[in-house]
Amino acid sequence: MSRSLPPGLRYAAIGALSFSIMSAFAKLAGERIPTQEIVLARSLVVTLLTLHGLKRAGVSPFGTERRLLVLRGLFGYAALSCFYWAVVRLPLADTTVIHFTNPVFTALLAALFLGEVLRPGEISLALTALLGVLLVARPGFLFGDVSSLDPLAVAVALAGAIFSAAAYTTARRLTRTNHHLVIVLAFATVSLVGSIPATVPVFLMPTGPEWLYLLGVGIATQGGQVFVTKALEVDKAGRVMAVGYLQIVFAALWGLMIFQEVPDLWSGIGALVIIGSTFLMGWTHPVAAPTGR
Repeated sequence: MSRSLPPGLRYAAIGALSFSIMSAFAKLAGERIPTQEIVLARSLVVTLLTLHGLKRAGVSPFGTERRLLVLRGLFGYAALSCFYWAVVRLPLADTTVIHFTNPVFTALLAALFLGEVLRPGEISLALTALLGVLLVARPGFLFGDVSSLDPLAVAVALAGAIFSAAAYTTARRLTRTNHHLVIVLAFATVSLVGSIPATVPVFLMPTGPEWLYLLGVGIATQGGQVFVTKALEVDKAGRVMAVGYLQIVFAALWGLMIFQEVPDLWSGIGALVIIGSTFLMGWTHPVAAPTGR
């Protein structure tokens, strides 16, 4: 009997790697390129690739429940804008760790708006995840002289996780009546339309490798979405979500190799607290893993 990694987990690992590469490219581009220009470039690439995928699948791009599709797109656009803004100002691994609190917020929002039951133990796990964020951020008023992260950037990263949770909650509702590529397209097109007026006043023409960084953001995003979707088609959402935590490991490696970011003990402990609490949340309160971000 073969002992090789099951296809679903292999796809999930490649998806995690792809999303970590996307984050690294966004951080590289963000050293000079404005955040909304990065969102615009990504959205344009993803829109074109998704339209091609829909055409090959013979699926209409318009979908049903279009107001909810637009709402999913708006939540996703807000989440993406927050993530890219924060990743330029925080260590790559720390931004990724904070973003990974979104399954906890997804469970909370699903309980509020989809009528799912949330038990007291799961509420405790949600609070534990927020404790992990505090350990990563190390605010000065709690930790004194311990070096802390930019509190505004931490708040924006956390807001991005909450917007991601809102996007995943609406996406979960939309999967009942829409092809997953239609949902991805709604996210990409709303982000494209939203980022154009925000980009025009601050537009900077990319130079040299910046073109590759921006193209890499879009291609890596699409790769992540495709592989996570393939993983969900052949394996359980909980297992896919667990393998998705590899993205934090990959982000830490890129941060060390490219940006010379060395995680400290507090970040490591906070990451373990967040990973543990969100993993247990997914185990006790399964929430469909997202098809991408």
